[in-house]
Amino acid sequence: MAEGSVSSESSGLFPSLFLEIIRSPLNIALLGVITLLVYKIVKSRQNIPEPIPPEPELPKLRKDFTVEELKKYDGKGPDGRILVAVNGKVFDVTKGKRFYGQGGPYSAFGGRDASRGLATFSVVSAKDEYDDLSDLNTMEMDSVREWEMQFKDKYDYVGRLLKPGEEPNNYSDEEEEGSQQESAEKSKDE
Repeated sequence: MAEGSVSSESSGLFPSLFLEIIRSPLNIALLGVITLLVYKIVKSRQNIPEPIPPEPELPKLRKDFTVEELKKYDGKGPDGRILVAVNGKVFDVTKGKRFYGQGGPYSAFGGRDASRGLATFSVVSAKDEYDDLSDLNTMEMDSVREWEMQFKDKYDYVGRLLKPGEEPNNYSDEEEEGSQQESAEKSKDE
């Protein structure tokens, strides 16, 4: 007889629980919210986003540029490289293409000398000729130097922005010296 009473109690438990839930509108609302949350959890675990493949790393560039040469590196070229000049120095800002690339808030600086725009807090496209910045006041030049330091910390230095008539440096000599120093250091270790 004990077995029969246990089965009748367990069979009566679920119907009584169901009746208790549907008697109160608050319980029905809570049950709906719980059902929705469980559904969202299950669905989010099924839709795992595919990882975005990393962009191929471009080879390091070491070169001085004229204003005309710099224009080619606005992110629209075949390799997508973006260069920006600040205070006479050229930086590779390709890894910041969401800022300096097409559609970015600073896209006007891509392939250009951004010094004047950064000094005057203007994102208007830079001049098409070399800008010596001689008309900027002390505060504006301080701002340019601060931006230059930020670019040095964040981006790769490429070379200098050449003044009209100025000759570019030959960086291949530096690379050869660097590889000779590395070879000498390796032979010391052996």
